[in-house]
Amino acid sequence: MESVIKLPRTKRKIFTGVVTSDKMDKTIVVSIAKRKVHRLYKKYVNERKKVKAHDENNEAHVGDTVRVVESRPVSKEKAWRLLQIVERAR
Repeated sequence: MESVIKLPRTKRKIFTGVVTSDKMDKTIVVSIAKRKVHRLYKKYVNERKKVKAHDENNEAHVGDTVRVVESRPVSKEKAWRLLQIVERAR
C-alpha cells in the first residue's frame, strides 16, 4: 500500500468589505477599500474594488461588513465566496 502525501491547499486571498448590492439570487457585490501611499506624492490614496461573491443562503444584505475568500470560478464574473458576516448593518 502506497502512502499518500496530502499537499496543503494554496493560500487563498481573504478580504473584508461592505456589501453594496444583494439584488441577485445567491450573489452579493462587495466593495473592498484599500489605502495606499502614492509613490511620487507620498499622499494616501483610497482604492476601491468591487467583487461578486457567492452567498449560498442569501444571508448578507446591503451595508453588512463581510469577509470573502477567493475560490474557483462559480460563474463568468463570480470567483469569490462569502466566508462570514463580520457585522450586520443597523
